[in-house]
Amino acid sequence: MTFIWPFMLWSLLLVPIAVGGYVWIQRRRRRAVASFSRFSLNQPGAKPEPGFQRHLPPLLFLAALSLLLVSLARPQTVVSLPRIQGTVILAFDVSGSMAADDIKPTRLEAAKVAAENFVQHQPPNVNIGVVGFSDNGFQIQEPTANREEVLAAIKRLTPQRGTSVAHGIEASLNTINLFNQGGPLRYSNRTPQPTPSPTPVPKGTYSSAVIVLLSDGENNESPDPLAAAQTAADQGVRIYTVGVGSSQGTTLHINGFYVHTQLDEATLKQIAQVTGGAYYNAQSAQDLFNIYNNLDPQLVIKPEKMEVTSLFAGAGLLFLLIGGTFSLQWFNRIP
Repeated sequence: MTFIWPFMLWSLLLVPIAVGGYVWIQRRRRRAVASFSRFSLNQPGAKPEPGFQRHLPPLLFLAALSLLLVSLARPQTVVSLPRIQGTVILAFDVSGSMAADDIKPTRLEAAKVAAENFVQHQPPNVNIGVVGFSDNGFQIQEPTANREEVLAAIKRLTPQRGTSVAHGIEASLNTINLFNQGGPLRYSNRTPQPTPSPTPVPKGTYSSAVIVLLSDGENNESPDPLAAAQTAADQGVRIYTVGVGSSQGTTLHINGFYVHTQLDEATLKQIAQVTGGAYYNAQSAQDLFNIYNNLDPQLVIKPEKMEVTSLFAGAGLLFLLIGGTFSLQWFNRIP
């Protein structure tokens, strides 16, 4: 357990002071009773000393005081909360070919626009993450319900090097895996390293998660993207591919070379088919909104840090109520 205002715990020093005051009052009371014992306790029919019953209400009041003082420090603890949610990973192709301008202003900018519209139309119970891939795959934004963070991550994307669609799929699966296990995800400006393969899980494990892969589909790096797509299918993750570019293509001037690049719809359609997803064209981005209709949100239990001040305050008030009730019933007074 942690505390937002830990300095307020110093107030617990009032507890031993209260205990000391109570002990002093009890000793004073015993001396007073002893001085009058010949007039009361030794008389026939005298009412016996109530014993421990006399101390129970003050003990309850002391416990209430302790709980209320702890609540002043605003305690926090990790609580497992059930919630209905789904996860969408936006996997962006940031290879050099995405700088082509056969779709204005460029393929990558068109993909950003399609993705931003998609993000803004998702319900709040969908967590959205962002992955980028060129010749490697890397996480940029862990899945979150904060739309501003997701949109900011999308705006940071810029064209990089070659294209490995498989690394994009693997990085997306790894992001889903870590998110569901509560693992930390971090973004770094350093040169991205190959993303490790996700830990194998039973088929259908992540049916509440989908990948939206935005790419021109031109794969020129290993491994095989269809093998990666089969891994996604085995884990229950559908991939919706979004083709960015034109079938006619265009010619790019890169590092002194002229390279012709065009949309590879066949590969993107195969990836979608293997995983049970669907293929869209970025020029018909409105269709992306329908992806949520195919998302299967599930009830999940996720550990979250939660402030429990109200629980301590409520327990303290309950102890006060019980102690006051006992005191009124037994002694017709409140200690």
